[in-house]
Amino acid sequence: MLETLSNEPRDYAWGSPSAIADLQGRVPTGGPEAEVWFGDHPGSPARLGDGRSLPEARAAAGEPPLPFLLKILAASSSLSIQAHPDLAQAKAGFAAEEAAGVPRDAGDRIYRDDNHKPEVIVALSDPFRALVGLRPVADTLRLLDGLGDAAGVDRLRSALTAPDASAALRGVIEEVLTGRAEDVVRDVSDAVADAAVPGFAQELDVLRAIVRDFPGDAGIVVALLMNLVVLRPGEAVFAPAGVLHAYQDGLGVELMAASDNVLRGGLTPKHIDVPELLRIVDTEPGPAPLLTPVSEGDGEVFDAGVPDFLLTRHVLAGAPVQAPLSGPAIVLAVSGEVTVGTAQREVTLTPGTAAYAQDETSIALSGDGVAYLAQPGRPA
Repeated sequence: MLETLSNEPRDYAWGSPSAIADLQGRVPTGGPEAEVWFGDHPGSPARLGDGRSLPEARAAAGEPPLPFLLKILAASSSLSIQAHPDLAQAKAGFAAEEAAGVPRDAGDRIYRDDNHKPEVIVALSDPFRALVGLRPVADTLRLLDGLGDAAGVDRLRSALTAPDASAALRGVIEEVLTGRAEDVVRDVSDAVADAAVPGFAQELDVLRAIVRDFPGDAGIVVALLMNLVVLRPGEAVFAPAGVLHAYQDGLGVELMAASDNVLRGGLTPKHIDVPELLRIVDTEPGPAPLLTPVSEGDGEVFDAGVPDFLLTRHVLAGAPVQAPLSGPAIVLAVSGEVTVGTAQREVTLTPGTAAYAQDETSIALSGDGVAYLAQPGRPA
């Protein structure tokens, strides 16, 4: 089975007014366009070219929900700072909220399903900027040394000089998110306004945008602690369980486990459960978890080592290639014109359009363009 797959953009406030429309070659809707979901997640199920929703089609064929969700993501301002649970945490948290009778659509509901949500994003724009993971503390102290000596900045600097870096970061995050460090939020916000710190120009640019968009938000300080990743087209970063992250701006292809479990850590009006966030968050500092693709056959594979998904990029130049499949798959074209074929059918994709394949052992890809192929991951 091979069908085209489509969906409408999600209008989250942080979305770009033009990036997805420009990719798809259409007129913008006039509002923010943040994400297009290609999958069967009930939050925004895609539709097949024959008119059926993807979950309807899979259910009719006796198939379970897809283990992954593929998206186009376009940000013009910061997403909320967030982390996701691992699989055991998600199962336990979901069971506890179900037993407590918390409605699944409640604003303070955390675990809306029992799945984890590791995710990979690959840049389409130049650049794509993201905050991912907690920066080594020595580097953050160098940044703070350039922000002056206001009382709140000094308080933050002192807190981060504790011998246990992970515990120090955890303590700062707890202090700011529980409202016990408003002076730190205020003084950091003021200090970044006109600061110039060698080696941190882009970090300060991002922080100034965050201060502008989220004045007084405790997440400003959390963002200051995080690694800034500047991706070029084709480069990727992986956010595993527990790792704080917040995409800042740019256009990308995102692939994740099919879940909606999010614990927020600032830069949002939505509910923040500080104790639960601190229970699952990884506060060990280190470099951002970049994901380098590996050449395999006719493609480049972004393998995050999770069983839910595998992402492959195919750069096509006329000659057809045969892409092996390990289960249901979605092909997303991001440039040029890409033809997807099986023994029974062919469909042609333009940028920002997708196709869904089921019960196929391989598909043929041809044309002159770039396509991303999402399918289940490899067994552990």
